[in-house]
Amino acid sequence: MSKEILIVDDEDRIRRLLKLYLERESFNIHEASDGKEAYELAMDHNYACILLDLMLPEMDGIEVASKLREHKDTPIIMLTAKGEETNRVEGFESGADDYIVKPFSPREV
Repeated sequence: MSKEILIVDDEDRIRRLLKLYLERESFNIHEASDGKEAYELAMDHNYACILLDLMLPEMDGIEVASKLREHKDTPIIMLTAKGEETNRVEGFESGADDYIVKPFSPREV
């Protein structure tokens, strides 16, 4: 299994926090700050997991997840401030395997 994880969030602080935590767990981390870059990276690599924010520039997390599901079965965990039931359902329907609402603990991820 790949030890690479893609972290997708437009907030640099969130990416840094997750990267520090996951690198301590021996994962190799790739980062993207917008949906278009995330989609391109995900199509070019076989990640163990993708941590995907919903609210992104260029292409939102729902669109990224939906497009990825057409080609890949990489596990996708949505990390987002949108915690309403309708948001969660939309996330799962787009292809997310899990849905974590911000704020969260890195250990939870």
